[in-house]
Amino acid sequence: MFEKIRKILCDQFETDEEFITLKTQFEEDLDADYIDMIDLAMTLEDEFSVEVPDEALEKFKTVADVVEFLD
Repeated sequence: MFEKIRKILCDQFETDEEFITLKTQFEEDLDADYIDMIDLAMTLEDEFSVEVPDEALEKFKTVADVVEFLD
């Protein structure tokens, strides 16, 4: 699961895989804003056939949060 998410994040934020860990923070490390997070939610919904409610999206602070949500 983490590897798939890492690939998505690398594509979306144009960064190297080595930079993305479970502790990577969206706002601080990836400089993600609200629009970036909406884009991420739409990508996750398409890729994993899930719905990401706004309440869950607001709780995504680190990559680990996304992995936990999808597990």
